Amino acid sequence: MRLTARGVVLLVVSALLLAAAEWAGYPLFRVLGAVGLAAVAAAVVVTARGLRVDVARAVYPDRVERGRPALAKLTVRNLAKHRQRGFDAWDRAGADVQTVRIRPLAQDAEATYRYELPTGRRGRLPVGPLTLHRVDPFGLARNRLSAGETAELWVHPRRHPARALIGGYPRHHHDGSTTDDSLRGSLDLRDVREYQPGDEVRHLHWKATARTGRMMVRDYADPQQPRFTLLLDTRRVSFTAEVFEEAVDVAASLLHASAMAGNHTRLVGSGGLDLATAGGPLASRLLLDELCQIGQDAGEALVPRELAAARDQGGCLMVVTTGGLDGLAVLRPRYSSLFLVDLAATEPIVVPGVRVITAEDAAHAVRRWNEVVG
Repeated sequence: MRLTARGVVLLVVSALLLAAAEWAGYPLFRVLGAVGLAAVAAAVVVTARGLRVDVARAVYPDRVERGRPALAKLTVRNLAKHRQRGFDAWDRAGADVQTVRIRPLAQDAEATYRYELPTGRRGRLPVGPLTLHRVDPFGLARNRLSAGETAELWVHPRRHPARALIGGYPRHHHDGSTTDDSLRGSLDLRDVREYQPGDEVRHLHWKATARTGRMMVRDYADPQQPRFTLLLDTRRVSFTAEVFEEAVDVAASLLHASAMAGNHTRLVGSGGLDLATAGGPLASRLLLDELCQIGQDAGEALVPRELAAARDQGGCLMVVTTGGLDGLAVLRPRYSSLFLVDLAATEPIVVPGVRVITAEDAAHAVRRWNEVVG
């Protein structure tokens, strides 16, 4: 509990009035000073009583597209054996603070409040903790208490409706493994391995499970499984902050479409990020979570060392960049198709063996992509 600025001023003025009354002998000053001190003392008594409440806050959905609504649900229950006066609850969401006015609660009463959370910026947004704030009716003293747990809101990049590229890189697994991420499909049995989240239950190998005591699944390989790799330029010299957000939106749109189509989908950043997935809803969530946190860096090379050094990749490669296109020549023979999205280009560019999509923003780029693959 502490006095507000108004309470401090009233306390000082009241003390000065009492001193002036003693020095000059004015009864009115003595009355005014006593009234002021009594008001400050009453405010301290009112706010000193602690808040006995139970608060719980839930965020839903916990993952949302940039610009889409996300809500917080706050439940407050009175634990005191008497009626509690109203108070304010401050909930921090990133740099913003939401104020919720809690109405007076009877004994054992419960109230629920809902309020929107800011989703205008991409990122991993911490929500909380709550600060319970009570002041007296005259605003002379206040009492603050931290309560509740901290939650997280993942604000994903904005996604535009995109088509998934149909087609793959013909290769049989008997030719040997040339990539770090294994091919998983439905035609040829490659191995028996331990179960991982996202594996299909119908692929469980019951004999191996009984023998090892752990859940084992059959690992299949598809000779012509579609593969999609996206290289996102994260260099500061390539994009302004605004254009980089458009580039991330392009990446989110195409990666989500590819993963939801069941294709092997890989996200590579010029700064060294490398996330390979086997496709599906879980893969889409992992990719969008990664894009939620990706930022620009001070790198100089467009093609990271890991991608340039690999002997073979296969499938389709999409590069989202603008400006310098150094390093792409070494990648052209390694993919069955190679596309490039050039954002905010001042003039069209021509790259031999590469299909170039020039666009003003993410929505335009995805529309052009749909025309190409459609």
